[in-house]
Amino acid sequence: MKTALPLLSLLSLLALQGMALAETEREWVPYKKLVDVSRLDKFYALPAAERDKLDMYVHLTPSSKDVDVRTVQLTAVHSGGRTALPVDGEGNLRVGLNPKWLAEDVKIMTNQPKESKVAVSPGMNAIVPPGKEWQYAALMGSVAQSNAAIGKMAGALSMFAPTVRSVVLKFDQPAQVTIQAKAGTKQYMTDAKQQIRLKPDAALLAENPAMTVSVRPREAELDSE
Repeated sequence: MKTALPLLSLLSLLALQGMALAETEREWVPYKKLVDVSRLDKFYALPAAERDKLDMYVHLTPSSKDVDVRTVQLTAVHSGGRTALPVDGEGNLRVGLNPKWLAEDVKIMTNQPKESKVAVSPGMNAIVPPGKEWQYAALMGSVAQSNAAIGKMAGALSMFAPTVRSVVLKFDQPAQVTIQAKAGTKQYMTDAKQQIRLKPDAALLAENPAMTVSVRPREAELDSE
């Protein structure tokens, strides 16, 4: 999510902005601290039914443009051995809440040089339902769910959190979304960026019609615009 979590990001960025990622493997950060600053503990503390449409992740932003985030390698070292923590091409790390790792005070190692600093912030997308056809609320219900989740995760500061207003479907090629509503079929085409922005419609959420995509999107970004 590009703009919907600046409040949570502010709390996290200040804590980890100075952390360095070494050519030879070295300790980067304790797993517990990564969980704390990225708010993963707050997210997984929510009942499953209040987060089942949301994809929570940790976003890494190198301070230098010379650092390709795709070269960042992270590894959790624990009593059971070593577990690779893949970072995708967008700089996103998806790691769940592991009580055993918290109890062991597991360390996360990195392959990056000490001089290569990185900022860490929480991110949240909508989960794209399986296949190419699903009910409208399965995707678009993520907007209301994300706002409720952010409010609980931010606590007393939730009044300063922006409101998520749309889902931006991102594709790797031209695509089309079709909604088979009772009032008539609605169709949406990708723009020049191969994206389709959808805002939740109260009537469609109540009707919950079938929604199809010509190709699966690679991402469903939650946005405050």
